[in-house]
Amino acid sequence: MARSSGRRQYDESDIRVRPGKGTRPRTKDRPDHKEALTGMVVTKDRGRWGVVIDGAPPEAPPAICMRAREMGRTPVVVGDRVAVVGDVSGRDGTLSRIVRLEERSTVLRRTADDTDSYERIVVANADQLLIVTAVADPPPRSGFVERALIAAFVGGLRPILCLTKSDLADPAAFAAEFEALDVEVILGGVDDVLDPVTDVVTGHLTALIGHSGVGKSTLVNRLVPGAGRETGVVSGVGKGRHTSTQSVALRLPGGADAGWIVDTPGIRSFGLAHVDPDTVIGVFEDLGTVIEDCPRGCTHAGPPADPECALDTLTGASARRVTAVRSLLTALRSNNDWEM
Repeated sequence: MARSSGRRQYDESDIRVRPGKGTRPRTKDRPDHKEALTGMVVTKDRGRWGVVIDGAPPEAPPAICMRAREMGRTPVVVGDRVAVVGDVSGRDGTLSRIVRLEERSTVLRRTADDTDSYERIVVANADQLLIVTAVADPPPRSGFVERALIAAFVGGLRPILCLTKSDLADPAAFAAEFEALDVEVILGGVDDVLDPVTDVVTGHLTALIGHSGVGKSTLVNRLVPGAGRETGVVSGVGKGRHTSTQSVALRLPGGADAGWIVDTPGIRSFGLAHVDPDTVIGVFEDLGTVIEDCPRGCTHAGPPADPECALDTLTGASARRVTAVRSLLTALRSNNDWEM
């Protein structure tokens, strides 16, 4: 009798198949969501976004959305144009999905400070930036305004300087500091007529930024009655108490085409680690072509740091703009006089 080898013989009956798995091939194909509706993000809060669907009546509530799995961790901010599927009625208990982010036309960015490499998107697709600053209580800080101007210029937004509390001090001197940059200046304090502000924001998507305590939320409440943006007082050391904590887009009165304003949180700093001097200068056509003749490594600060800077050859209005732009570059290089 032959001895057994001790090895078990296997046949097809030993093969086990996990229930439900079968032989269905895996695929990376994703639905194209042709039925998706488009709209604009108007709120963002803890993993939920409010989206106003295109063509919806002004009184309709925004759709409450989550980010679809295929979006991954793609950042979605107020002002973004998105595609949405699901229940977009905005009723309590409903939830839809953001499945696509449209290309942005403009982006207002900042970093936490000048050493932080992480860029935070403040608002997307705004065509204007209304920089709100008081001329007194708290006193104006040109460093902050200059940094906000830089962010607007490089982000593709048209900057507008809105001065508040003009009943406490003459705004003319502070406004004159930015004249050579062709920045429009308007008054928007409580005692000022609101028409100049209304005229510039109507029909536009306008972002508002400013230090706490300068009257930004008060201005928003005047532009959009019933907005209910919280306002605060200035402390005894000249610093405002932070009131707005989340960016929100608010539709201006007057119908679907009246425009939007985006009220952003009051901020203490506006870092620009993502911006370089050539980008700032390149915004101005009459200066951008001239710096092509600058020596390598030129910082465009002028003498004595850069004795051969080509910007020093300019005259007239361009020369005055060079002086103003160099103030912007100084603000870009320094973190003084802009943090509160």
